[in-house]
Amino acid sequence: MDKEYLRRAIALAEQNVRVGGGPFGAVIVKDGAIVGEGVNRVTATQDPTAHAEVVAIRAAGESLGTHDLSGCEIHASCEPCPMCWGAILWARMDRIFYAATQSDAAAAGFDDVNFYDELAKPAAQRRTPMVEALRDEGARPFAAWREFSGKVRY
Repeated sequence: MDKEYLRRAIALAEQNVRVGGGPFGAVIVKDGAIVGEGVNRVTATQDPTAHAEVVAIRAAGESLGTHDLSGCEIHASCEPCPMCWGAILWARMDRIFYAATQSDAAAAGFDDVNFYDELAKPAAQRRTPMVEALRDEGARPFAAWREFSGKVRY
């Protein structure tokens, strides 16, 4: 692991705080080169999904011209929240490096740890309950997908 990439993510996070953003930064690296960077842009863009890792994933995808970030690693100033971790998994990245932990984020007033707790509960007992309905109708798009010859797998 090259700690300079993690230091870059931390520096991005610190810079972002100075301009009024959240204290999170992320850097995506492929073959020893930075292919995407991001900082938390939630309040700047009014987008609750604009976490540093997601912003960096979007930048790396655009830079590389692909949604598949296999062969990449992400360096995050803080342990990724469940949403970001999911995005990293969807992007197929090889490794996650992080500095601060979810406990450090909680001590600063961020509620990431609550999301980890929610995921551990059965779906019906979560703060925002999940209710399955219209399953037969909901399966139709997947049938169409299976039959579609022009699909791009992801």
